[in-house]
Amino acid sequence: MKIQAFRALRPAPDKVDEVASVPYDTINSDEARELAVGRPWSFLHVIRPEIDLAPDCDAHDASVYAKAAENFQRFQDSGVLVREAEPCLYLYRQKMGDHVQSGIVACCHVDAYDQNRILKHEKTRQDKEDDRTLHVKTLNANAGPIFLTYRDDQAIDAIVEQVEGQEPLYHVESPDGVTHTVWGIQDSAPLREAFELIPCAYIADGHHRSAAAARTARELGAANPNHTGQEEYNWFLSVLFPASQLKILPYNRCVHDLNGLTEAEFLVAVRSRFRVTEAVPALPAEVRHVSMYLAGAWYGLSWDAVDGSDPVAALDVSYLQDNLLAPLLGIDDPRTSKRIDFVGGIRGTDELERLVDSGRGAVAFSMSPVSVDQMMDIADADRIMPPKSTWFEPKLRSGLLVHTLD
Repeated sequence: MKIQAFRALRPAPDKVDEVASVPYDTINSDEARELAVGRPWSFLHVIRPEIDLAPDCDAHDASVYAKAAENFQRFQDSGVLVREAEPCLYLYRQKMGDHVQSGIVACCHVDAYDQNRILKHEKTRQDKEDDRTLHVKTLNANAGPIFLTYRDDQAIDAIVEQVEGQEPLYHVESPDGVTHTVWGIQDSAPLREAFELIPCAYIADGHHRSAAAARTARELGAANPNHTGQEEYNWFLSVLFPASQLKILPYNRCVHDLNGLTEAEFLVAVRSRFRVTEAVPALPAEVRHVSMYLAGAWYGLSWDAVDGSDPVAALDVSYLQDNLLAPLLGIDDPRTSKRIDFVGGIRGTDELERLVDSGRGAVAFSMSPVSVDQMMDIADADRIMPPKSTWFEPKLRSGLLVHTLD
């Protein structure tokens, strides 16, 4: 893995609490608009610029990207975002309760993505890839980092421990109680050398941003008659965390209707395919168990182990999809179906109950989380996980560090 230091745009120290925001893809436009009330320097004005336009504006209208560029320039002209004097790497530590994870903020080269040294486990959607590509090209910047992981390395751990003993640039507590601490690393050579011994990295979160970065580099390179492959647009903003530190929460499912079945008929059909237990906890106790919420009650669904030679088929989300969602509820393609919602584990099982009890959903499924090892094994095998299989927490804050493409 080749990493590179960069001259970040980052908040002035007295503005960091105002700037740092949730990532663009964890909230919708209405939620972003509400979060930005009274916060003119929230980075949401750059990554969710539709909040500054009419509420009925199409989030993919050309005016939205133009507003993003306008706001981004305003942040710089006002001194809210300032340019680092010299190229740096950074250490970014997050603490959520007892959980701590520390990652290196650096730029990775698009060749690593194109040549599968940055491994994927999800497919991308063309519309989302188009959106992120246009956002990057309009801003001429990577506004949000890609969340990467790698198999633990003692040499990198030793450097991280040394940096954490120094004075940080920022120490921010977000409204959800997570603390975000950032250190600058001016001498990048030891980390660059250590990462050259890391054979590959894995995308934990940010498949569409990664695809957009690679596509941007191809498009800008094609337009540059003097392209060498080392221009700044060939590098994209990333945070690289050791795999042992990551925390994956479940990604739950809620289906809007029972595909023409009554609740009684549906339950009979489920019993023909699963072992069903009544009055179970909302959180499944172990793998190969799913908790199902139907008509105000929790049911436990369980099954025997499947052939372990297929890492994708062994996932609980795969078994549920193949044996219930598709054959019983008609959710043949969960990537495109409008009849299913995916609910991040951070929202808890109360959200599943709320959706079903309110009538917005007919049945909900509380899943066991996928492990980091499972995710990496699937990527190593060049396989694809079912959509919405992993929910990583804590989320990276946007606006703390920005990489520009020139």
